[in-house]
Amino acid sequence: MENILIVDDEKHYPMIIGEVLSEEGYTPFTASSGMEALDILNTQPIDLVLSDVKMPGMSGIDLLEKAKQIKPDLPVIIMTAFGSVEKAVEAMHKGAYTFILKPFENQALIAHIAKALSMSKIVRENTRLKDAIQSRYQFDNIIGKSKSMQALYEIIKKVAPTSASVLVEGESGTGKELVAKSIHYNSLRKDHPLIAVNCSAFAESLLESELFGHEKGAFTGAAGLKKGRFEMADKGTLFLDEIGELPMPLQVKLLRVLQERTVERVGGTESLSVDFRLIAATNKILEDEVKNGNFREDLYYRLNVVKANIPPLRDRLEDIPLLINHFIEKYTQGPETAGAVAGIDKDAVQRLCDYAWKGNVRELENVIERAVILAPGNTITVSDLPAQIRNPKAGTLQLDGIPDGVGLSETLAAVEKRMILRAMKMSGNVQTKAAKILGIGKSGLNQKLKKFNLDRQLKLDNK
Repeated sequence: MENILIVDDEKHYPMIIGEVLSEEGYTPFTASSGMEALDILNTQPIDLVLSDVKMPGMSGIDLLEKAKQIKPDLPVIIMTAFGSVEKAVEAMHKGAYTFILKPFENQALIAHIAKALSMSKIVRENTRLKDAIQSRYQFDNIIGKSKSMQALYEIIKKVAPTSASVLVEGESGTGKELVAKSIHYNSLRKDHPLIAVNCSAFAESLLESELFGHEKGAFTGAAGLKKGRFEMADKGTLFLDEIGELPMPLQVKLLRVLQERTVERVGGTESLSVDFRLIAATNKILEDEVKNGNFREDLYYRLNVVKANIPPLRDRLEDIPLLINHFIEKYTQGPETAGAVAGIDKDAVQRLCDYAWKGNVRELENVIERAVILAPGNTITVSDLPAQIRNPKAGTLQLDGIPDGVGLSETLAAVEKRMILRAMKMSGNVQTKAAKILGIGKSGLNQKLKKFNLDRQLKLDNK
């Protein structure tokens, strides 16, 4: 069990509390001064500090600050008499987990300790995952420790320094563009442009102009000369996303460019030399498209010099905790969400691991961003996840976690209330700060607090 350091200058108090904690299975350490406590912190693996706020020599607040220097994530609970509540609040602003008023019920103390230790475990696990991501399990922004992802990293490392064409295959949302960026920015072409084109985003005539460019007057609306993406990618990399959607006439023209390394603008006659590295991506199986007559076999072999397969998220479940931690960190960096969420509990992680993830990593990122915004506390729980993940067997239609039949105004009001409550919590109930977090004026916040009857709720919560 965990080691708990009890610090109080009243000699018998630490002994009494220590006996209570021992009965709960904790290992108590006691100190009668701040200096003695620091000696213990420097020599023993302490998991939580329970300290009185008023002590001669070094106060509980001073001890808190020094303890955080030794171990920044160490949870500290401040014990205080009624007349010293202001000091306890000051301690919380300086990083204390909470405070408890003397005299207190033993069960109340045990509950505070259990919650603080649980939160500490979540923070430590998130730190561990973050370190893992930054060392062994990340290549640029591609994250995963599974064998399939490690194999993908090896392919990227080997192919990046070359000029070989790469075909990236994977379902929608798996991160094909991230792979293309990783190859480019780890190549000798990294100081030159990476030009991306989604082949499914343009009609055939427009796509031809996008790729090859056009001369002035080449067609109605061609008011001036336009360089194509092949030219723009000169000395760099051209990324053709959704290559399986490329119309057959343009497949012929692309094959010619790859063979001759020259392009002609639409409406032009001059052949322009181009030097680019091609990375193509598709969510289709191009071999099947070739068999079905939808894709040219000769072009397929030109593209498929090196193939990089990205596995779907459902086939690499061990990567989900790493990705969750990455996205929590990503979406708690801005001023509006900084500190809003510290982590996620194990039940929520399990639900996320059990989900099918048809939208792959993109869908998971969306779920975590949503949870960071809507979570009322600083830990994401199962209740903060969309309904289809909380209850995957539910037969009712769901829209982004909102049950079918719920009105727009009702849904928006619920979201607005939760964001206001979260902002008030983040700001310590200082309305000016909360309004700034929400991006509205203080008077606007006042109106919303009254509209949703939240002013009364906040007063009751703070009693």
